[in-house]
Amino acid sequence: MSRPMSATEWAMLVTLSMLWGGSFFFIGIAVLEVPPLTIVLARVAIAALVLNLYLAAIGQPLPASGAAWRAFAIMGLLNNVIPFSLIVWGQSHISSGLASILNATTPLFTIVVAHFMTQDEKATGTRLIGVVVGFIGVAVMVGGAALSAFGVAVLAQIAVLLATVSYAFSAVFGRRFRTLSLTPVQTAAGMVSASSLILLPVVLVVDHPFSLPIPSTGALLAILALAVMSTALAYILFFRILSTAGATNLLLVTFLIPVSAIGLGVMLLGESLLPKHFAGMALIGIGFAILDGRPGAWLTKRLSKA
Repeated sequence: MSRPMSATEWAMLVTLSMLWGGSFFFIGIAVLEVPPLTIVLARVAIAALVLNLYLAAIGQPLPASGAAWRAFAIMGLLNNVIPFSLIVWGQSHISSGLASILNATTPLFTIVVAHFMTQDEKATGTRLIGVVVGFIGVAVMVGGAALSAFGVAVLAQIAVLLATVSYAFSAVFGRRFRTLSLTPVQTAAGMVSASSLILLPVVLVVDHPFSLPIPSTGALLAILALAVMSTALAYILFFRILSTAGATNLLLVTFLIPVSAIGLGVMLLGESLLPKHFAGMALIGIGFAILDGRPGAWLTKRLSKA
């Protein structure tokens, strides 16, 4: 859909952007005391518990078929395990605001992946222009340091960008859930449940979580908020907006996530961004405007009436 959203839909969209923007803030707190993989496991495991309890309450149990769980496992890897791990590790070396801006490039990579991996979502000339402008914005943010030396800060930015690539592949793979007769919340619950099963043995071997010192109350609350608010509740809200306002309108959340992430990072974590980061964000915003098409159509309509 491309119709104007109602006030209720706008309220849900802003709330969703705050939940997802807040995830970078919560990670910024937790990563100071807890290893990245342990944070990711706690995030998906607690979210799985909440979503499965929600499904039980509304009478929609998870399917038991092998086909569904294979799809859950692949989707969990692409949409949770890989990107969450890369983002959390990246945030141990760069600010939450910068990570959120880089993460906002997900639609750009999705268009590229869909162009090569689908038959019905080929990129048009206008969309390719939007993608190019967006990627120029990424290059501006990463800066010349990537050409001279691969320091840890550059590697952290690349890690977050690789997370967005994984999200792009998950978006294309997720199309096949249409054939499994699952509700969106069942898909989300199955995905985080499979992610938890995949991560558990890895975390036990790599992080030895039971031998770690007990985190502070602040870190524990940040992980809990990350799981319940920025994952479980966010997924429910995401699918609600998708069903009422459509995917095109939902894309607008990409513009809003960095706003809350940057604001929280500056006010509560003492972070700051360089001018190049704002310049890059502006270019990414222009790229999104070209991709969306509505700002250009509105401007053309206004000019034709002038």
